[in-house]
Amino acid sequence: MDVTVAPLRAWDDFFPGSDRFARPDFRDISKWNNRVVSNLLYYQTNYLVVAAMMISVVGFLSPFNMILGGIVVVLVFTGFVWAAHNKDILRRMKKQYPTAFVMVVMLASYFLISMFGGVMVFVFGITFPLLLMFIHASLRLRNLKNKLENKMEGIGVKRTPMGIILEALEQQEESISKITDYISKVKE
Repeated sequence: MDVTVAPLRAWDDFFPGSDRFARPDFRDISKWNNRVVSNLLYYQTNYLVVAAMMISVVGFLSPFNMILGGIVVVLVFTGFVWAAHNKDILRRMKKQYPTAFVMVVMLASYFLISMFGGVMVFVFGITFPLLLMFIHASLRLRNLKNKLENKMEGIGVKRTPMGIILEALEQQEESISKITDYISKVKE
């Protein structure tokens, strides 16, 4: 199936008043994870625009270090996903503790980049945009349109870049994974 780019959501939907933001229930990790995954899928193009602006500013100030940092992060992420695919213990860690998995990737990237002296570029150009995405996705409450779009992504009606990344991290909304399991059983 072809990959489609999700539409850019209205900025007043992305940054509405404080009535559409709430602290997640830290005691219910599953619900919090569903909120983060849902928002990452729904606002992915908005996140890309915000990250691109930040990366552009940092890249303008230090282009070589920004390119080097991006290459290192992509290579480390790809290596960890490959290792998790081939090693059962890493696969379980990636599935059960996705935040820890991403933090390990970022720490490994940090140590590799620190050997080349581009730590500040890494912090402001790569880590800070990811942190902002995670904070927004954690605090933004979902709406009906958000949930509907994510169901379509989850059952394979359409595929987006963020959906592919989340699939590599084995992160989906729980209800979506139940639907896809049911569909695959029906096909058999």
